Amino acid sequence: MNKIIISLLILIGMNISIHAQEKSRKELKGDKYRFSYSYDKAIHCYTHAKHLTFDGQRNLAVSYQKLNKNINAEETYAAMITSGATLVPEDYINYAMVLKTNGKFEESSKWMEKFQETKPNDLRAKSYVKNRMDFNSLLQDESKFKILSMDFNTSADDFWASYYQDKIVFASTRNNWDAMDRKYNWNNRPYLDLYVSKIDNKQLETPVRFDKRLNGKIHDGPASFNNDGTLMAYTRNNYKDKTKDKIVELQIYFSTYSEGDWTDPVPFIYNNPNYSVGQPHLTADGKTMYFISDMPGGFGGADIYKTTKTDNNEWSKPENLGNKINTEGEEMFPFLQEKNNLFCFASDGHYGFGGLDIFMCSVDGNKYGHVSNVGFPLNTQHDDYALILNDSLTNGYFSSNRNATGFDNIFSVEVMKKLENGKKIAGIAKDKNGKSIPTVFVTLQEENSSTTDTLTTNEDGSYTFFAETNKLYMLIGVKNSYLDGHNNASTFGTEPIVYADLIFSKKFTVDSSLLVEGTDLVKIIKAHPSFEGDLKMDIAYFDFDKFNIRPDAARELDKIVSIMNDYPTMVVQLSSFTDCSASEAYNQILSDKRAQASLDYIKKRITKPERITGHGYGETKLLNGCDCEGTFRSTCPDNQNQLNRRTEFIIMKKLPVTKKAK
Repeated sequence: MNKIIISLLILIGMNISIHAQEKSRKELKGDKYRFSYSYDKAIHCYTHAKHLTFDGQRNLAVSYQKLNKNINAEETYAAMITSGATLVPEDYINYAMVLKTNGKFEESSKWMEKFQETKPNDLRAKSYVKNRMDFNSLLQDESKFKILSMDFNTSADDFWASYYQDKIVFASTRNNWDAMDRKYNWNNRPYLDLYVSKIDNKQLETPVRFDKRLNGKIHDGPASFNNDGTLMAYTRNNYKDKTKDKIVELQIYFSTYSEGDWTDPVPFIYNNPNYSVGQPHLTADGKTMYFISDMPGGFGGADIYKTTKTDNNEWSKPENLGNKINTEGEEMFPFLQEKNNLFCFASDGHYGFGGLDIFMCSVDGNKYGHVSNVGFPLNTQHDDYALILNDSLTNGYFSSNRNATGFDNIFSVEVMKKLENGKKIAGIAKDKNGKSIPTVFVTLQEENSSTTDTLTTNEDGSYTFFAETNKLYMLIGVKNSYLDGHNNASTFGTEPIVYADLIFSKKFTVDSSLLVEGTDLVKIIKAHPSFEGDLKMDIAYFDFDKFNIRPDAARELDKIVSIMNDYPTMVVQLSSFTDCSASEAYNQILSDKRAQASLDYIKKRITKPERITGHGYGETKLLNGCDCEGTFRSTCPDNQNQLNRRTEFIIMKKLPVTKKAK
């Protein structure tokens, strides 16, 4: 992609040469050119220097990347590595991105592994770990999209189409000479102007300049419009930049259509000469705007922000969209398909094919769902970005430098299959009588994973989470005066919304005189008036041949947790058992797993977790006649065998008379 859209200077790993080499005059001159985005001139200086410091090698590689000369960039990084240069994490990920852009996916993964090892908390590393197993599936052409190049595409840069009434407005470097030959340092090409085209079926007609007064001497565009085409927000250079860094940042300006003409540009209140703001996207009513900026306080690179009109018609303080959207890399080209609550953007920080990829997620107010790569052929190893879609999600436009020239062009896209971007898990927190419980803190966890998301239920006890498809999740609810609520949810299947309620039981107190050494704690709980359940014997809560904690079992284990937290000197031993369906050796292993699952659950939730211990005892203590001797197999129905798939809890230490003070 022609990265002139926002002025972001990458200055990493300065002066790291282990040989303390001094920079030559050629290298220093190259640094000056690189600082002013004259990458072609910087490359000339670096490649003609007698020697380069490690810093110079790095700057040469980055300069090649900026001009999409990725073969040269790959060779330069490889030379850095073989020369014994001291590498920093950004070198690993930059090299990995170059390799991926050059189609060397397997080798790229090796360097992403190194990046992840050295910087595991980086959001780009986390995205790699989470999505690396899905990479091959993203490469498959599932016939979701049909792509068509625009007939007007030339060797000029044309990119970021925006809907404007029944037309398309875009930014372009088409030959725009007026009185003087002006070129941009970065790529030695003309500056951007705004153009407009009529839509002819799926093609765009020959474009004309959008409005001569709005096209200045430097960059103007891209632009965005409200639904009726009376308000425009667009990017342009800061013509009055007087800062010492000599970098002309980008800014956002507004213009309104009045009496047959566009008004003079009005600057965005949050423009700042010390950083860039740009790439605005207006909602249909013109009262919300998404944009990108490298302002301080972000996650790194360009982040996406949101601002809304206040009651007095002023723009609110920009709000960073957070780490579900933004990473330490570049997030760009925001677009909200309002009718379908679908948010699209481009990123090189989320795991993808190389360069910029297009991503999308569901949006509900200020909540953003799972971010997914839209896959091939919309995304390739080149820069693919700036996707916009119509209200029916059947057609749209995007930009890419995938053509042979390497310049940015506009493509139309026909959506051949329904876009699916995750699912929702919804439910209500309520008590056993069905009464809803407000302000419950709910955690959504992916199976065998850390916390995925959290929220507090509404006043009616309702909650909704965004979730990925084809996953298993656990819901955990916490509320004062109640035992924790649990439920599982599966997003396998075709339903767009999965319903999973949380049922809560009131906490209860136990007579401390009953809690003495050798007492069966489960029987005390079952004897209590508030006990909920229809189990006949000790708590049996394991499915056949399973050792995972079921939601109904979790509710009963929470009662153990509650009592042990009420009585902090209580010591408990648990014993887990199986039915006799398998061999004795297998059942011993299975019961050990059941014991460990129960121990893990309780230890995470009590003070001084060493107070509970336990073991598995296989099929050694069957509670009924459902045993298996030799070749004889039990004919008991499953509800009787279920009674043997259990865990028992025995108090091992005598307690004081009073429990822990509240």
